[in-house]
Amino acid sequence: MLAHRLIERKRDGGRIEPGEWRALALAYAKGHVPDYQMAALLMACFLRGLERSETAALTEAMLLSGDRLDLEYLGRPRIDKHSTGGVGDKVSLVLAPLVASLGVAVPMMSGRSLGHTGGTLDKLESIPGFRTNLTLAEAKAQLETLGCAMMGQTPEIAPADKKMYALRDATATVESIPLIASSIMSKKLAEGLTGLVLDMKRGSGALIQDLDRVLELADVMINLGTDHGCPVVALVTAMDRPLGRACGNALEVEEAIAALKGEGPDDLMDVTYALGAEMLVLADVCDDSASARVELENAIATGRAAERFQRIIEAQGGNPGVVDDPAALPQAAEVEIFTAARRGFVARVEPKTIGRGIIEMGGGRTRVEDAADPSVGLVITARPGDWVEAGEPLATIFARDRTGIGSGRHALRAAIVIADEAEPPLPLISHRITSRGVELYSA
Repeated sequence: MLAHRLIERKRDGGRIEPGEWRALALAYAKGHVPDYQMAALLMACFLRGLERSETAALTEAMLLSGDRLDLEYLGRPRIDKHSTGGVGDKVSLVLAPLVASLGVAVPMMSGRSLGHTGGTLDKLESIPGFRTNLTLAEAKAQLETLGCAMMGQTPEIAPADKKMYALRDATATVESIPLIASSIMSKKLAEGLTGLVLDMKRGSGALIQDLDRVLELADVMINLGTDHGCPVVALVTAMDRPLGRACGNALEVEEAIAALKGEGPDDLMDVTYALGAEMLVLADVCDDSASARVELENAIATGRAAERFQRIIEAQGGNPGVVDDPAALPQAAEVEIFTAARRGFVARVEPKTIGRGIIEMGGGRTRVEDAADPSVGLVITARPGDWVEAGEPLATIFARDRTGIGSGRHALRAAIVIADEAEPPLPLISHRITSRGVELYSA
């Protein structure tokens, strides 16, 4: 009866009290509330919204539905990073081993794909044998030895959120500021962090496209962190085009490996360094972003970052040989070059269309139980503002069959717009948000 009453109240625009959120979260985590009722409540929350105090109460309720990582005994800073999601966003794969190689503990708990956006877990699991379902005990042991664990949400951590997360993807209730904020922060606060850095995507391919709403979401999460003694810094980054070139699970792992060796695309490296610098400053490893970037660049140049990723892969059951030979990653059966139909400027590379195209090719999921093919995807070399000639290669399609090649072609024709003129894209990194407020980003 509790769920029915809360659905009805939220449907009519009413408020759910903290004690009710706690009772609901515990009941749902234990299987006493069916998915169909929770789906109805999520839709009511999506349509009616939540007050700030309700968002805080929901976050606390999901946090209290499970256990927390107690990592104080490590005796070193514990910093994580979270992205609100995008297409081609493989920053976590680079950033976690990179920052861990500099003495910071990085308990990186990630999720699967949501909507058209990719998921870090899906990318990691394209590495043969890689296991993301670590227990809390395994995560602690790995953080002690390697300073980093790259894992999924364990059954012990915020179990109510774990179930809601999958349900939101299947019920078109992803793009809600209160639901996004409470989901992210319940997991991150359970990690026992001393600091958190957020990558807030904006633009046509982001879950939240409008800058004002992105800033609002960042503010909500920063306040939730402050309330729990966890300082949070957010950077607003562009998602009006894919990040880097590779889009698709195994392809993105290959590009991340190249980035760890200093051979990543400029935009991927700039976002990685900017977020990594914030992590090192929050950890008190560096005094400012400039000195932090020097440390990050040095860790890549000396091979320390790539070596740390290799050790993490091996520790989690994966084939560490992929770092030396990415050909050990899953390979697509069919490959085709996609070329420009006319000459002109690349006016747009639409990330949402790319993401949906990869799902159509079998590289993502439309239902919770769908399995994603890790080998498929698109590598897009065309960048907004580029001048191209007719017949010039713009992208490469990686598919499991000829039907997938056709889906990839269709997606690229719709996503890559060539015109006589091109407007400048969004700035790669535009704003920095802290508990003190919002400022324009300065490298």
